[in-house]
Amino acid sequence: MLLHKISCLLTYILLINPLHAIPSIIPLNVTCHDKCGNISIKFPFGSGSGCGHPIFSKYIKCNYSILQFSTSTGVYAISSIDYASNTLVITDPLMSTCSSMQNSGSFTLDRGGPFSIMPDNIFVLVGCSRTSPVFDRNADFCDSGSGLTVCKGLYSCNGVVGIGLEPNGPISTCCVYDPFGLGYGLDLPKLQCSSYSAVYGFGGNEGDPMKWQYGISLEYNGSYYSDGCKNCEESGGFCGFNSGLDESFACKCQNGVNTNSNCYGRGLFVWSSLSLSFFVVFLGISGFLFSWMIALF
Repeated sequence: MLLHKISCLLTYILLINPLHAIPSIIPLNVTCHDKCGNISIKFPFGSGSGCGHPIFSKYIKCNYSILQFSTSTGVYAISSIDYASNTLVITDPLMSTCSSMQNSGSFTLDRGGPFSIMPDNIFVLVGCSRTSPVFDRNADFCDSGSGLTVCKGLYSCNGVVGIGLEPNGPISTCCVYDPFGLGYGLDLPKLQCSSYSAVYGFGGNEGDPMKWQYGISLEYNGSYYSDGCKNCEESGGFCGFNSGLDESFACKCQNGVNTNSNCYGRGLFVWSSLSLSFFVVFLGISGFLFSWMIALF
């Protein structure tokens, strides 16, 4: 009777229910995606943990279908990415535009990060105190040429009432400012200004601030793309990295398998090292039970 029960148990383990006997060797969830909302995601960026390049993973994340960019001064939505030119545009919800002006927070890029401000950006400080350091006569922080035209354009907007000004009022509290003049970004309390606006293009309508392109254009380091990543992508995988101190390269396949090369031939029966370890333990236990059964017999 005992021999019969053991035989039935082994049959159940080996033949009838092998998926319960061996832990799942293939994770069925895919953690990397090629889109976040309506924005395409390509290397070096990633949609989630372990996706993309590790240097960019702390800056770029997909959160509730919104691709976000993080710095020490806040979290900003990414409105577009141009992979051909290695640039992206971010928007600050507290930044002033022609239609809406309000008190802003500061904006600073993390030093040593893989991003830099594009030189075509125009940063406009509005509602500044007369004692602001940007108006220091011994310094040259404000653009007194074309910058005056930009200030006049913004101060013609009805949105200036949001910072306590009248439309078409004096522009003496406005400054078109180089963010590198006093540091690696905008420290509004230090600059004694109420708000800032950032314009990365005029869209051919320099005379109509309602049609200007508001946002901050950033350039990122695109030198991290490698032949290994190209090989992974050509096989249908996503370039990513393993968790751990070394953050080594990993090719994330669409069936959930991680490899160190590509996804060719990585079907449903690819075994991970962890799964293989479980299987070895399983074989050992099965062999012990089988030997016990023979001894009893």
